Amino acid sequence: MPDSTPPDAFDPAPPDAPASPPLPSIRHGGDDAAAAAWPDAPRPLLDLSTGLNPRPYPVGTVAPDLWARLPQAGNQAELLAAARRYLGLARNARLATAPGSQMLIGQLPHLVPPGPMTILGPTYGEHAPAWARAGHRVETVTSLDAARATGATTLLITNPNNPCGRVFSPHALRALLNAADGPRLLVVDEAFADLDPTNSLAPHCDHPGIIVLRSFGKFFGLGGLRLGLMAAAPVWVEAMSQRLGPWSVSGPALAIAARAYADTAWITATRARLQQDARRLDTLLTRAGFRIVGGTALYRLVEHDDAAGWVDGLGRRGILVRRFDDQPQRLRVGLPGDEVQWLRFSTALKEAQPHGRSV
Repeated sequence: MPDSTPPDAFDPAPPDAPASPPLPSIRHGGDDAAAAAWPDAPRPLLDLSTGLNPRPYPVGTVAPDLWARLPQAGNQAELLAAARRYLGLARNARLATAPGSQMLIGQLPHLVPPGPMTILGPTYGEHAPAWARAGHRVETVTSLDAARATGATTLLITNPNNPCGRVFSPHALRALLNAADGPRLLVVDEAFADLDPTNSLAPHCDHPGIIVLRSFGKFFGLGGLRLGLMAAAPVWVEAMSQRLGPWSVSGPALAIAARAYADTAWITATRARLQQDARRLDTLLTRAGFRIVGGTALYRLVEHDDAAGWVDGLGRRGILVRRFDDQPQRLRVGLPGDEVQWLRFSTALKEAQPHGRSV
């Protein structure tokens, strides 16, 4: 990748480039299919499968005219200024806005010439299909040493990782780009980095070989707002902005996010509360016989020999957790949002114990 300009974003894959192997379909948590699996479960369902903050940022009043007209340049500028301060963005870096980080995940591979790329996994399942669809030859590895051994010029890391919560320091990630056998382009998905900003590469993403993706909806609990950010050197941001086109994010979303990013009191209090709630969740899960193997302050990754039975037992009681087809002993469990939900979950854990569940 040149230091001054990105590669031609629209060069097709070479005709002789071997295709990546077929990838399995992805089932996300919290969808209607999961709810339909237990039609007789008590409603409302308690969805602990998505890893979103269950106590979202208070939206408050949104100016009526924001719904009635196209987003204005001023709305965009206000959001970008607040986000830059919140992220501690490098001075010479820029931000692209998108309707959710999922949109950025799907579009970014088209800005890079097709070729071999490596993903450090297991991780969020949408990355590999996105790069494969854009003509890249995707290889997933489980360690940084293995990533270097592939010789691929593009490396994608989720930091903290989803779902295991593995974290690399900014120093360790920057060292990858300085290594002789390291990648030339490092893409870092920081969807859960709001929980501990010291792990973010955003302050260093003026480097032309670093691209950082951020999700607004998880920490702020507003997944339906659909806002994602890409932090990178100007050449990458300009290319992404051109690909997304004008008005990619609604005026109300820009205004709400600008307000949230500037609300330091809420952010500080929420980080502390999530850590406290995560410890409370640990206690409940450990007492129920789960082995905690990872996670973040928004969810825990657990193991159980009868994980499938727990999914069904909790589902029958109207509680959804995230299961993994490729790791059938593992579940991801998010945080209840209030005392009523905590009591409901605690009761369900007692009732759904394997020895007390009807078959």
